Amino acid sequence: MKPIKGALLLVLATAVSGCVTNKVDKTVDNATDNGHLSNLTAGIWVDPNGCDHWIIDDGVEGYLSQRLDPYGKPVCSGAAPPGVATGPFKEGSSFGDPI
Repeated sequence: MKPIKGALLLVLATAVSGCVTNKVDKTVDNATDNGHLSNLTAGIWVDPNGCDHWIIDDGVEGYLSQRLDPYGKPVCSGAAPPGVATGPFKEGSSFGDPI
C-alpha cells in the first residue's frame, strides 16, 4: 500500500470514529422536574387519520409516541375526534403549565 493511501485510510478511520456518540436514556426527563417518564401520566392525542398517540406534557417538554397494538399496528380507537388530546396528560408534574 502506498503511503498516501495509508494516510487517507488513517484520516478516514479517525473521522468515522468521531461519529460514535454517547447514548442518552430517553426514558428519563432530565429537565426541571427530572425523573423517569413512567412517573408521569399519559393521555391520548388523535392524529388527523384517527389513530392514537401517547402524549405527556410535563410543563416544559412534551413527549409523543404512536400507540401500537401487540403486533405493532397503529391503534385507532376513536377516543377523541382527530386533532384532539384527551386524558390526564398534564398530571404527574410539579411544574405548572400556563397554557
